Amino acid sequence: MLEGKGIVKFYGNLEVLKGVDISIGKGEIVSIVGSSGAGKTTLLHILGTLDQPDQGELYYEGKRMDQLKGRALAKFRNRNIGFVFQFHHLLPEFSALENICMPGWIAGEKSNALEKKAIALMERLGVADRAEHKPSALSGGEQQRVAVARALINGPGIVFADEPTGNLDSTNATSLHKLFQQLRDEMNQTFVIVTHNEELAAMSDRIVHLKDGRWGN
Repeated sequence: MLEGKGIVKFYGNLEVLKGVDISIGKGEIVSIVGSSGAGKTTLLHILGTLDQPDQGELYYEGKRMDQLKGRALAKFRNRNIGFVFQFHHLLPEFSALENICMPGWIAGEKSNALEKKAIALMERLGVADRAEHKPSALSGGEQQRVAVARALINGPGIVFADEPTGNLDSTNATSLHKLFQQLRDEMNQTFVIVTHNEELAAMSDRIVHLKDGRWGN
């Protein structure tokens, strides 16, 4: 469903990605691992259309994405891609429920239907009783589950997770990866995960190693 061909990215004179090819199938959990500076997050941002490659092509379900710009790109990203980040990026002034609904409001969804969908996701993820709590009143594990619900609210084809367990203890980290597996099994949800944690990466369907901007062992 997602394919990158010959992805190259420079920052100044530094070539961060050196012609990376990648293909992600529907319903697959793929972990990208590698040392700091290997280019993992850069690749994730390009695959998620948050950044543009300097060379190469990006396709989503056969349609070329790297040439989209402006409103067309923003609309595509909002409808088709979800993101989960290490630091959650929940808006502190809004409740958990409101944070989850935010992408749906941006997409123009009606509030009543959207809130019902958000509550159903919260129930599935085990945080329904925290709906009216603001992020500061949630544990790290609860914040990350709210962030996952937010990523899923618009029914994206693919979710990108950048070090999603980086701020979690080992128990919550394992629980989050099991949650990804459950969502893959129940919803055929696709995940691409960047992680330093080899043990947790081993819970994925496939591990790819990035080294100095290229695939390695």
